Amino acid sequence: MSSRTQRALAVAAAVLGMAVAGCTDTVTEPKSTLTETNVFDDVNSYKAFLAKVYAGLAVTGQQGAAGNADIQGIDEGFSQYLRLYWEAQELPTDEAVIGWGDVGLPEMNTQMWASSNSFVVAMYYRIFFQVGMANEFLRQTTDAKLDARGVSTALKATIKTYRAEARFLRALAYWHGIDLFGSIPLVTDEDQLGSTPPAQATRTELYNYVVSELTAIKGDLPAGSGFYGRATKGAAAMLLAKVYMNAAVYTGTAKWTEAMAAVNEVIASGYTLDTRYRHLFEADNNTSPEIIFPITQDGTKTQTWGGMTFLIHASLGGSMNGADYGVDGTWWGLRLKQQAYNLFDPTDKRRAFFYTSGQSVDVTSIGDWSKGIAAPKFTNKTSTGANGSHATHPDTDFPVFRLGDAYLMYAELFLRGGGGTQTQALNYVNALRQRAFGDASKNITATELTLDFILAERGRELLRVAHRRNDLVRFGKFTGGSYIWAFKGGVAAGKSTETFRDLYPLPANELVANPNLKQNTGY
Repeated sequence: MSSRTQRALAVAAAVLGMAVAGCTDTVTEPKSTLTETNVFDDVNSYKAFLAKVYAGLAVTGQQGAAGNADIQGIDEGFSQYLRLYWEAQELPTDEAVIGWGDVGLPEMNTQMWASSNSFVVAMYYRIFFQVGMANEFLRQTTDAKLDARGVSTALKATIKTYRAEARFLRALAYWHGIDLFGSIPLVTDEDQLGSTPPAQATRTELYNYVVSELTAIKGDLPAGSGFYGRATKGAAAMLLAKVYMNAAVYTGTAKWTEAMAAVNEVIASGYTLDTRYRHLFEADNNTSPEIIFPITQDGTKTQTWGGMTFLIHASLGGSMNGADYGVDGTWWGLRLKQQAYNLFDPTDKRRAFFYTSGQSVDVTSIGDWSKGIAAPKFTNKTSTGANGSHATHPDTDFPVFRLGDAYLMYAELFLRGGGGTQTQALNYVNALRQRAFGDASKNITATELTLDFILAERGRELLRVAHRRNDLVRFGKFTGGSYIWAFKGGVAAGKSTETFRDLYPLPANELVANPNLKQNTGY
């Protein structure tokens, strides 16, 4: 990496330092000896700056695995974007439990969090750190800025694509924000440093903004092969489908037809099902034809104590040998709740990674590793059995969006009246089941294709990949008493919880800092 590229990354961190303190701290410009005039005089600077925005999903700071964190007030390993998002979408559901007693984690298992919960707070700030990075990239790449720097026409065309990618990453962060927190501030590149604390946008306003952004950028994003790990037209269509699919939750108005149109666009984008389900979660899953958008990891170049390092190590314990999964240790953390385990037919190959030796099915104690089946879905072994490049930090990418999910979305949208045909919905679902069982023996029929079946099948196909809370909220089963699982509500047998917990609370200290914010109901 050139010294100028390194400086570009450094100034990105400096200029974006305001996001570490929180989204309301947009009134103070960080001090730095680096400026746009002495950094953006190199063509690689723009690529490096965009790379930092992508890296915000994967790493925790400016120094290797730890040492110069983006987010303060929480252990750096805990503060990684994917780790926080995964915990927010998995731990309060029927799919996962973590046995550690770190302050804030036990409450994530039970839906008993408060507005001061350190994991909830860090997720909120991580979202706005990501938004802040995208915003600053966009401020630094306007036509006026590029013209003033004498940027060539050819480079301008490339930067136009980069700008679309930055807007995709900002839209992704805002989708996570409206899904997890509801009404939050809307801060864009048009809000300059030195402004007053931002106003709180409604969930509908944020939804409309994300839809408009994704619609606007699709034509400028790359398409086809050769862009793995980057935002593509297919990735934008998939994110748009996700936003439309949850429109009834976000705005009170369903957009099933619009979601189906976006899903069809994804399916027509050229992705194909991986012939091996396990390959989607192995250290060479970057070669999978099914993955639409990943958070990329590299054991040597993107080291973190969050992300896949956490997901692989924390899923191992007891009599398990880390070397069997390509890593150098076991952290005795994550197990499977019995409700998720019981969704699987014994002959379903998607449960092949379950580890039952020494483990009981029922989670009767959160802190006892032996209570609950171990489910190390991800591994730092390649499809040929080779180890990843590093024994501690995996090479395995996290599949944020993939074709198998789009197939199940099509079937759900058909059932919800979004269009499509029953025949096509069955074909898509049964393609996944044939991969799962090895033949057509477990194909379903038209009478078996119901919304309850789809929710269960999503629990099988998408187990442990950070979709479950979102799915349960959309189906009306995350809170309340219609579906009970272990430790829901803080008791071993589970109990009904308040519906306001469909949303996380805004951080208590953010409410103090920004008088424009109103807390979510119930907190």
